[in-house]
Amino acid sequence: MDLTTIIESFLIASESPLSASELARLIRARASEFSEDSITEAGESQPTPDSPEHQLDLEALASTSDDEVVAALQLLNEIYAKSGRSFMIVERAKGWKIHTRPDYAGFVRLLFPGRAPERLSPPAMETLAIIAYRQPVTKSALEAVRGVSCDGMLQKLLDRELITISGRADLPGRPLLYATTDLFLEHFGITEIDELPNIGELRKVELPDGTAENEKEKAPTEETEKQLALSAVERPQTKSSPENEVREEDSSF
Repeated sequence: MDLTTIIESFLIASESPLSASELARLIRARASEFSEDSITEAGESQPTPDSPEHQLDLEALASTSDDEVVAALQLLNEIYAKSGRSFMIVERAKGWKIHTRPDYAGFVRLLFPGRAPERLSPPAMETLAIIAYRQPVTKSALEAVRGVSCDGMLQKLLDRELITISGRADLPGRPLLYATTDLFLEHFGITEIDELPNIGELRKVELPDGTAENEKEKAPTEETEKQLALSAVERPQTKSSPENEVREEDSSF
């Protein structure tokens, strides 16, 4: 029994992912219990001198760090790969968990015959991408970027738990703010939103936010364009001599 096998036992027994810090905390807690001879579970027998726990380096386990846990997880994955195991340990947003390798997906899918792969439509993916890169974002900002209503797409993404309502914006009317969820991170195989491609560059791009102030900034430009168009149509036609007509024609080139 060593650090790697202890971590492996936690991951096998746990139904939910475990973070490196949580794994380190559990190991330190167990080492503390064992060193004090205080087994917490009722009816659990005391370890005998020949048991594996008596052969542990309790002092080392009692000071287990997050980095040591991550190193042990990486070592386990190397062992699995060398031995040709069908599973590996993968880090997701909520922590580490044992997953079947993608090569065996076709076989494992037979266990879930009623669960067909779901794909998002292009409009839904476009809406989700804007939220992911600009979150938290309001519905009016989404619609200002896409140019169409986003009510249906937002409801679809909410139903699939890929986005959530993260609060309200400090704007007139206090509109809702939308952001991605942990399920979004897990679905796309990343642990944090900053791992999205080119997120640093894309966040710097200025986009319309759909607010009244933004519309006011556009208004003068639109009004100026209208005035220019009207002035071109309503320009008075003046009679001119043949000499002036030639000059006017020359000036048009």
